[in-house]
Amino acid sequence: MRISVSSDMDEPVARYLVKELRERGHEVLPHGALAPGETTGWAFCSETAAREVTDGTSDQAVVCCWTGTGASIAANKVPGVRAALCADAYTADGARRWNDANVLALSLRLTSEPLLKEILDAWFAARPGDDTEDLENVAHIGRLDADRTAR
Repeated sequence: MRISVSSDMDEPVARYLVKELRERGHEVLPHGALAPGETTGWAFCSETAAREVTDGTSDQAVVCCWTGTGASIAANKVPGVRAALCADAYTADGARRWNDANVLALSLRLTSEPLLKEILDAWFAARPGDDTEDLENVAHIGRLDADRTAR
């Protein structure tokens, strides 16, 4: 799988994320502080990674900033992105299963290496579900995106 990864800071957990994804066999497209010469602002690098998901350059993205909040907000401004800020494996599993999330947002401050592995295990093991209510909710988000871009 091709995964875009952005971080506004060159923190050990961000470098470990790239290493871990590569060890799992994924192709990583780094952005922000992980790519020398790129803009490092959380809004900018998160947008870049999110746009790569919607334009098909990557299959998914992981966006990081100190709290993860800014990165998730910026990613979610890109129509078609469903970014989820996940601080634990259960939330990552639910984000994929119930929300069909395609962008994982992480906190550089709160995410340790062992926790990161648990979150990634849950994220990649989960598949979008087929529950009617969940599918209707995800479809509604798509319509909200369409309404926003039509204006």
